Amino acid sequence: MIDEILKATLLKVQKPGRYTGGEPGSIVKNKKDIDAHFAFCFPDTYEIAMSHLGMKVLYEVINDAPNYWCERAFMPWLDMYQEIKEHDTLELYSLESKTPLKEFDAIGFTLQYELSYTNIVAMLDLANIPLYSKDRDDKFPLVIAGGPCVCNAEPVADYFDIMTLGEGEEQILEILNKVSFAKKNNQTKDELLKELSEIQGVYVPKFYTPIYNEDGTIKEITAQDGISETVQKAIIKDFDSQKLPTNFIVPMIGAIHDRAQVEVLRGCVRGCRFCQAGFIYRPKRERSVDTLNQAAKDLCANTGYEELSLTSLSTSDHTQLEPLLDNLLDWTPEARVNLSLPSLRVDNFSKEVLEKTTRIKKSGLTFAPEAGTQRLRDVINKNITEAEIEHTCNIAFSNGYSTVKLYFMMGLPTETMEDIKAIAETAQNIVGMYQTNPNRTKGKGVQVSISVACFVPKPKTPFEFFPQDSEEVLRKKQRYLIECINSKKISLSYHDSQISRLEAVFAKGDRKLAKVIESAYKNGCMLDGWNECFKYDKWVECFETQNVSMDFYANRAKSFDEVTPWSHLDYGVTKEYLVKEYNKAMESATTPPCNLECSNCGASKVLGGPCFDYSKSMV
Repeated sequence: MIDEILKATLLKVQKPGRYTGGEPGSIVKNKKDIDAHFAFCFPDTYEIAMSHLGMKVLYEVINDAPNYWCERAFMPWLDMYQEIKEHDTLELYSLESKTPLKEFDAIGFTLQYELSYTNIVAMLDLANIPLYSKDRDDKFPLVIAGGPCVCNAEPVADYFDIMTLGEGEEQILEILNKVSFAKKNNQTKDELLKELSEIQGVYVPKFYTPIYNEDGTIKEITAQDGISETVQKAIIKDFDSQKLPTNFIVPMIGAIHDRAQVEVLRGCVRGCRFCQAGFIYRPKRERSVDTLNQAAKDLCANTGYEELSLTSLSTSDHTQLEPLLDNLLDWTPEARVNLSLPSLRVDNFSKEVLEKTTRIKKSGLTFAPEAGTQRLRDVINKNITEAEIEHTCNIAFSNGYSTVKLYFMMGLPTETMEDIKAIAETAQNIVGMYQTNPNRTKGKGVQVSISVACFVPKPKTPFEFFPQDSEEVLRKKQRYLIECINSKKISLSYHDSQISRLEAVFAKGDRKLAKVIESAYKNGCMLDGWNECFKYDKWVECFETQNVSMDFYANRAKSFDEVTPWSHLDYGVTKEYLVKEYNKAMESATTPPCNLECSNCGASKVLGGPCFDYSKSMV
């Protein structure tokens, strides 16, 4: 029945390949042979979802188990959304078997970005699954959330039965074991939730209650009897032993990042104070050269991809990067596979690495100084200097590059207009370096692109206590930066301050925001991460209707002793360490990378021992 309806429906929508499934590499199993049926739900469109490495990892982990089946479901675009809404007999379904989501045993959403929250509501609505956990009885699937935004799960906590902190590869099979057992033994939902809460990293929101002060801040978060007061993230301790996926699904239509990917390391040693990922994925762990080389070779052979990306938060921090590149270059040229390193650091960039990654195809280089002045880079603990920026650009220009993209932020703590002006000056200096470089490509002009994001203070970072700049201040800084750029060789793009404001609200919000999100969805807000769909006025109206202040979350400084909505969620790094780093930031004092010197952040307690062998570790 659903196939016949789909055939008619897909004739009416753009890009029907988003909704058909059947791609090379997708897995189909017999439902009679499985004990637990799981749907991985990505709350954005096919093109975004199919670029996500985490989905590919969990898809293979689950499907490697013969008694479990993982399928996929994504947020439809507006035309398909409308078609499903108008069909009484059509619900949001999985791509592999076209099974309605409400018929699964469990469905799991990944929370990658705060502005995807209305998409979660939309997907549950399209699946005819009640939005709130309290309204779903035993006949509905277990609704799970994972991903980085779970480090402050509270704005959407009421929607989920469980939320998983940390690394899903460690949790998902144990979760499905308990789901399968509950299904076979007719356990109630409450009995299952109690069992699941005993798994490391599993957070059951209904077992925790925030109690508020009169001023709207949180007085305390209480746990039910028998439930731990805090939830500690799950972590893979032996990272090299964790199997890499080698059978990606090859998309029917172009994904944003349509290439082979291998994750060379997880975590980061740098300690940039604005970077949430750098704190919640601590400590840094890397895979061996042999493991990575074999997985990459198998993946490219199985998928036919002609580009291989070595992904991580900071790929050039892999201690054996050059030997790894040497091994990869033993076979990639013959296979016509281009190597891509998307996260290189200015301070350990080398001519040797550059040469090894550009034998087949040469593209522009991207670096992230983040701030224009040394003072402000020290505030955020970026730990790079003007001399290193100059050295890196000269290496690139001497090797035939003429295009450089630079990422910056504005609205950082202690920022002044001089720091804003320095962004333009940094770009202009790079233009000058090219023009004076004797080894540059003659007859070719330089192009420096600047991308400037609005700083969003994130939970679990030293800047979680800091307020975001107001919209007015951010717009003033953007206008000033435009005035400071006087060269046609420099192009500028910057983020919408309204989008960044809403991102900050949800990054630092609490459970009061669930009703705002529901209201926004009912008033037409969805796909908010897409500029053409973003309706800021509608959002403002919903906050006012629900009597919730955006300023309270985005533009208010937090005292060090304030109980935050995420206080009960433990990612290893202690609050005492975050306060220490905040105070150092206010003094423009830096902290060395944690594999050179341990700063006692607390992450080692999650790992169960020292994070590094300091007799060997180096950047």
